[in-house]
Amino acid sequence: MNGPAKEERDLSFQPVANPAPRVLTRRQIDFYNEFGYVAPFQAYTPAEAENNRAYFDDLLRKVQAARHDLDAYSVNGFHVCCRGLYDIVTHPVILDHVQDIIGPDVVCWGSHFFCKQAHDPRKVAWHQDASYWPLSPARTVTVWLAIDDADRENAAMMFLPGTHKQGHLKWRQVAKDQAVLNQEIENVEQFGQPVYDELKAGQFSLHADMLAHGSEPNRSDRRRCGLTIRYCPPIVRALNHRWASGAILCRGQEPAAHWARNPRPPGEDVSVIIHIPVKNAPKVIANLGSVTNMISQVLEPAISSHFRNAAQYIMALDLYTQRKELQDKAKEHIDAVLKVHHIDSKDTLIAD
Repeated sequence: MNGPAKEERDLSFQPVANPAPRVLTRRQIDFYNEFGYVAPFQAYTPAEAENNRAYFDDLLRKVQAARHDLDAYSVNGFHVCCRGLYDIVTHPVILDHVQDIIGPDVVCWGSHFFCKQAHDPRKVAWHQDASYWPLSPARTVTVWLAIDDADRENAAMMFLPGTHKQGHLKWRQVAKDQAVLNQEIENVEQFGQPVYDELKAGQFSLHADMLAHGSEPNRSDRRRCGLTIRYCPPIVRALNHRWASGAILCRGQEPAAHWARNPRPPGEDVSVIIHIPVKNAPKVIANLGSVTNMISQVLEPAISSHFRNAAQYIMALDLYTQRKELQDKAKEHIDAVLKVHHIDSKDTLIAD
């Protein structure tokens, strides 16, 4: 299956038209329009980059201490609850470059650390970002900020230049034990030779949401971590309202107030995202005979009423929907969570 039967989204690439860029040169903007990416740029000094690395290491440690089932790719969407990450996604140097691509009104709607550990056997299959997102039109630009040095040896990201102008490319499902993401573009050989997005820690690249990209397994002894930050102009709309809930208005204005305006967090509260409270669920339906029932009747109302951004909502649901063989484990986990909150699990509808 390569997408919805009837496409509701505008997935066409709109070339950047900026007669007076702040920091990018006209040549760099032309390069972005032609090839779909532009790099490298410097946001942090080596000392500052080292601080970013230490910050991520601490964040990942806290997350995995609280949830042992989460891997190194699980720090997703924490800019709404962690001040340090909020400050990275609103860094003025980064925003100056983003503004030259999408205009003076800048919304950050997502962030995700892609941390590929040493000897990680999974690839990031060739994909187009916008293929995953219920957003329209396709006007998101992604900043890929290097937390570690990224090169060919430790599986730096690769681009297929020019594919952003090819529309929505045909893809197939790929198993999660083989790849970090579950879409893989078919017959990528037809699109020419890939280029590596090699960056030093503290540098970043910009790429269009329709550009095909991916990365190989990390066969080296070195970790390769990068922070992806998603920015769009306010004309972009979320077809699923949850995807607008984790937004920050970084610059300018958003007159329609379609996107959330999350404030700068007071501290570093990872518990806002990684725990799944059920106390706010309107009802607990404990007819847990199937994964579908667990999702629609227990997890979805609990999670959707609590999570502050769609990325984390989807990540949590993904724990229970991707593999049918996890059904029993999912039921045990749900029962344990209900017990913590003093809610009994029965075979009939029960009150809070």
